Amino acid sequence: MQYMLLVYVDPATSPAPDSPEAQAEYGEYMAFSEAVAKQGLMVSGAPLEPVDTATTVRVHSGETVLSDGPYAETKEWLAGYYLLECPDLDTAVQHAGRIPAARHGAIEVRPVMVIPGM
Repeated sequence: MQYMLLVYVDPATSPAPDSPEAQAEYGEYMAFSEAVAKQGLMVSGAPLEPVDTATTVRVHSGETVLSDGPYAETKEWLAGYYLLECPDLDTAVQHAGRIPAARHGAIEVRPVMVIPGM
């Protein structure tokens, strides 16, 4: 079963990008990524550019409407993801707790829907 681990951070409580704390945290992300890859769990994963680079797309009455930024105002924003192949939810949750952002943000764990024939 595949699980999407969505990494949410609150910029107000996260280390400043150029700080020594952020550099140490990046090292933790690399170590986590290497560990789940070595265990054969990693399907994919990547950090996302800052939320101010986002574009939201909606279609109303056949017309495509674009807006800058995320869909909803929120303190936390989606900063990246991991897609892991885990035997069960408990295993996925255990790995989610090892992601550095879990200490100052949130990790949403969601099973990937299996659609027969796709």
